[in-house]
Amino acid sequence: METITVERVIDAPIDRVFEWLSVASNYTRTPIVLRERLVRPGTDAPYGEGAVRVLIWVIGRFRERITAYRPPHEFEYLVERSFPPSRHEGGKLTFTEVDGGTSVVWTTVAEVRLPFGAGVVTRTVVKPVISYIFHRVLAAADRDLRT
Repeated sequence: METITVERVIDAPIDRVFEWLSVASNYTRTPIVLRERLVRPGTDAPYGEGAVRVLIWVIGRFRERITAYRPPHEFEYLVERSFPPSRHEGGKLTFTEVDGGTSVVWTTVAEVRLPFGAGVVTRTVVKPVISYIFHRVLAAADRDLRT
């Protein structure tokens, strides 16, 4: 399993940054995410706790469940199913007010499922690709929230 962490300060108030990143349909504002569908709304907000969303990224298809939702400070998710197959121990986005905007830290713990070599492939291929993807989503949030 690999831990992947991406950080960025977004020049916008914490509530706006949380809202943008918790609503996964915004991810399609990058060329990295091809489609998103909210399968089941959450209990306290459409993308809140219990929500199920399906994201089609350029790297695969992921069915995710929101496992915690604490606006405007954090939310957590778990990939329940994916193609290509993966093991996922959870992802979390945390939001903190800082000078110049909102600090966002996006962390996920995952590994591609392979009969052999999963650790090496995850470390050398998957980790850099997912880091790049998360950076692109955070950059899109920054761009949209500045305008």
